[in-house]
Amino acid sequence: MPRYSDYTTYLQDLQQGSITCVEMLEYYFGKIEESKSNNIYIEVFKEEALAKAQALDQKEGPKGRLFGMVISIKDNICYAGKSSTAASKILEGFVSTYTATAIEKLEAEDAIIIGRVNCDEFGMGSASSHSTYGQVKHPANPAHVPGGSSGGCAAAVLADTCLASIGTDTGGSVRQPAAFCGLVGAKPSYGSISRYGIIAYASSFDQVGVITHQVTEAQLLLDIMSGVDDKDPTTVDQNQIAKPSFDKQTKLKVAYFHDAFHSDGLDPRIQKESLQYLDQVRAQGHTVEAVPFEYLDLLVPTYYVLTTAEASSNLARFDGVRYGYRAPDTKNLEELYRKTRTAGFGAEVKRRIMLGTYVLSASYYDAYYTKAQKTRRLIADRMIEIFDTYDCLLLPTAPVFPWKIGAKMDDPVSVYLADIFTVLANIIGSPAVSIPLLSHDNDFNVNIQILTAKHKESHLFGIINSLQN
Repeated sequence: MPRYSDYTTYLQDLQQGSITCVEMLEYYFGKIEESKSNNIYIEVFKEEALAKAQALDQKEGPKGRLFGMVISIKDNICYAGKSSTAASKILEGFVSTYTATAIEKLEAEDAIIIGRVNCDEFGMGSASSHSTYGQVKHPANPAHVPGGSSGGCAAAVLADTCLASIGTDTGGSVRQPAAFCGLVGAKPSYGSISRYGIIAYASSFDQVGVITHQVTEAQLLLDIMSGVDDKDPTTVDQNQIAKPSFDKQTKLKVAYFHDAFHSDGLDPRIQKESLQYLDQVRAQGHTVEAVPFEYLDLLVPTYYVLTTAEASSNLARFDGVRYGYRAPDTKNLEELYRKTRTAGFGAEVKRRIMLGTYVLSASYYDAYYTKAQKTRRLIADRMIEIFDTYDCLLLPTAPVFPWKIGAKMDDPVSVYLADIFTVLANIIGSPAVSIPLLSHDNDFNVNIQILTAKHKESHLFGIINSLQN
């Protein structure tokens, strides 16, 4: 069985009868078993996936746009009849009664959902280390982390256990692991894809995202999942948004932040290859200019103040009363709450709940939460100005390469700073795609991000195609 890294070739082989959906699925089941030591999959939907594959092999007439594409999903995405735990003990035993809207749309286009993959608990982490199921290992180098929080998604694609994976991106949780694994990671604009069926971390930041081998697959998946959903009032009708055609011959105006590419915390090799990429873009005849951005050092604190505040509110529902884990031998309601949440939540989730509760407290609300909201508005306004002048913004995806497992467990601040270049897109709600620069003779690839203004996904993918050709 060949290793497929693009859907076009796979679909051609399906149509020509070289392979069947069942054969492809059996191949992926074998790969899942081979990569078991990497702790990627929490559950494989073997029976359901095989039934879907058999039905697709017998299907006559029109076929969906994702016919036979095998996809894994992050453990914080609900799937009817299956557990969805967000990699947390506190949701132990919870079985979803419905499927997330985004996944329903994929299945309607004949995709096959193969299983749910490991992640950081409630999406809180950058290394897939904070999981009740244990550490996810990098398939190419098991001594290192695969990134997070959607590290299981990236590892699943890199380990050749599926063609694509659906994760969530709150502050780079799709793009950073994609960079760590040398893959494509894409998040759309906030409101493009329904969050119904996604276990919330920070509601004004969370967005469904994808990890694939190719940009074309990422674009296709985002397009299919996008659209208005009555169950999520934050979704936007894409048909009401003007989508100007993109002319590949047009010379672009590309912005970048000088301080981002010359940051003290940026790995020298990442800096070198990222600057070389800027030169390549210039060599194609595009205008590439450094633009001032005075808020770079405020991105991470703004993000963490606001997301932890939202997390402390969202996670209040997990109390042992309605679903999931319940602490035994409790004498009263207060003890039930305390013991359940103490045993059910991991250390990183507790840290963020405590921080969020602190910044929302009466004594510190204005000092932290209100200021962070004002800073978010200033950042958004500045980015609107930039996108009014420039077609896109280039940023490194991650400032460092994958670190060794356990290396940063006692230094959460350094892990938070690994998000310095990815949180911007979530703060302002814009689309962003992380693409590998295809470097060779090294253990890990370098990825770079491309961002555009909100709801300009078609423009963003047009730019990427133009820059890659």
